Amino acid sequence: MKKPTINPTSSDDIPGLKTVLDGTELFPSTMLPYMLAPALKGETEALWLTCHQDGEAVGLCYTVPEDLADGTWNMLALAVRPDLQGKRLGAALLRAAEQHLKGKGQRILIVDTSGSDDFALTRKFYAKNGYEEEARIRDFWADGDDKVVFRKAL
Repeated sequence: MKKPTINPTSSDDIPGLKTVLDGTELFPSTMLPYMLAPALKGETEALWLTCHQDGEAVGLCYTVPEDLADGTWNMLALAVRPDLQGKRLGAALLRAAEQHLKGKGQRILIVDTSGSDDFALTRKFYAKNGYEEEARIRDFWADGDDKVVFRKAL
């Protein structure tokens, strides 16, 4: 597999990213054009990155600044097409987002996930990539499903 390329998301990436979202069920792919529109128009600080493999959009990272915080960003979405998961593309997207934010003088990147057994690999992924569990809010998503907040200093 060739080395992936990671670039700011463009409107040309939407069809491939819809496939990523349909495969991962991270959020409904029909929402993507509306979520991306402000970034594509340059109307937001939000960072959208797309991972390309062999010319195809196969992964995404979506990160936003935290309101009322100095240099703290929240990664709201990170997804890779299911058939390409486990090949370090998610880690490459994560590093690209971190490098971009660090280059802009930002301090912290946080990410929220679930404490359920279904998300054990997700939590392991963030820990493996240098994120520390910073907080756990019991029963946040549903009864018995904690919100787990990971943090990494940039």
